[in-house]
Amino acid sequence: MSGSHTGLATGLKQRHVTMLSIAGVIGAGLFVGSGHAIAAAGPASLIAYAMTGALVVLVMRMLGEMAVAHPDSGSFSTYADRAIGHWAGFTIGWLYWWFWVLVIPIEATAAATILNAWFPSVATWAFALGVTLLLTLTNLFSVKNYGEFEFWFALIKVVAIAAFITIAGAAVFGLLPGGHASGFAHLVDHGGFMPNGVGAVFAGMLMTMFSFVGTEIVTIAAAESEDPARQIVRATNSVIWRISLFYLGSILFVTAIVPWNDPLLPVHGSYQRAMELIGVPHAKGIIDVIVLVSVASCLNSALYTASRMLFSLAKRHDAPAFLHRTDSTGTPRAAVLASTAFGFLTVIANYVVPEQVFNVLIATSGAIALLVYLVIAVSQLRMRRMLGASSAALPLQMWMFPWLTWAVILFICGTLVTMLFLDGHRIEVAATGVLAGFVVIAARLNKRNHAARSGIGHRGVSST
Repeated sequence: MSGSHTGLATGLKQRHVTMLSIAGVIGAGLFVGSGHAIAAAGPASLIAYAMTGALVVLVMRMLGEMAVAHPDSGSFSTYADRAIGHWAGFTIGWLYWWFWVLVIPIEATAAATILNAWFPSVATWAFALGVTLLLTLTNLFSVKNYGEFEFWFALIKVVAIAAFITIAGAAVFGLLPGGHASGFAHLVDHGGFMPNGVGAVFAGMLMTMFSFVGTEIVTIAAAESEDPARQIVRATNSVIWRISLFYLGSILFVTAIVPWNDPLLPVHGSYQRAMELIGVPHAKGIIDVIVLVSVASCLNSALYTASRMLFSLAKRHDAPAFLHRTDSTGTPRAAVLASTAFGFLTVIANYVVPEQVFNVLIATSGAIALLVYLVIAVSQLRMRRMLGASSAALPLQMWMFPWLTWAVILFICGTLVTMLFLDGHRIEVAATGVLAGFVVIAARLNKRNHAARSGIGHRGVSST
């Protein structure tokens, strides 16, 4: 379908959506950030990854059920609007947009730091703005450009992870030339499997959460493919093996090779430190290239996702109407530019405002992922009941409904409450809660103003 002034194009090919679903949102969190989770929880970080992965699998199953029935670029925001109420769709849509706008400076700065190390004569802020500008251009043209960039970005990540697992696995089992088997002794020989207790595992789970955020993007992107229902089913069904292989598989080999209390683990990152201990030459340079590709991919997805959510909000009269327009290729350029504008402001803010102020800004997005998951679960619970007997015809259904749905809801609520009692996460919940409160108020005002305008319009017609 070609673009129109009212709808998005279906420019994403099957290979684009497939590769996006496999590794599109794997970022620096896996390659570098996982070192902090392992250092905090020890080998039991595997439990943290497994728990977070299980939560994501269940949430994606629920989201997939709704997305197959109603493919939409607004995804869970649209479903919340229908199932819970306008205020819920408005609130979670804007919070999600805000989350991805704040991801832009984080990923841009990460990319700029690597580039600055290679080319120290160029300022870090210049690289950050340059990378953001370059990826903005890819989003301003047809969605096929975004899909093509993400296809190659994701392919590089898949090859890198597969190569790491192969090399690390060979090291663990003593299959490398001239090497000896490292085995799995490191899983228990430095204070046991859970050296820092259950609390550290829960803290590690909160650290790993950010690594999984973005899995739901495929349901947004699939709406711009030729066969969205089929793509969503394939992507949802692949979540289990993706998490098992890429996250649990690679982290298992890292913890087998690197002692959890290695002081260089959180500094160098899990993949780099494992490769150094194996004896892979130029480990830092290799990981830097992979991380650069990963953060560029996440930045590209952040711009794409923010623009599509903004487009969907405008389509539902929850954002300025001009953001709903698309060009001849079906690209919502106004939504892309508006999201990018705020992205540029946050990138600039990262270098201009005091660090404490920027940290508070980032903290407002700290619990948004959990709120998104909570809204997805509640929406699926209510939409399944609204469908009634017709839900039996859905090609993708949530397992053990409604018990697993309720289990997810209770788990997320318990996690949010627990975070309030943890020093490192209390400000995240509080800041996100305050921001959500303001957005809910904005939703109420927006609905009232829209109703007033509609009333004026109807009276004007009737009096003519």
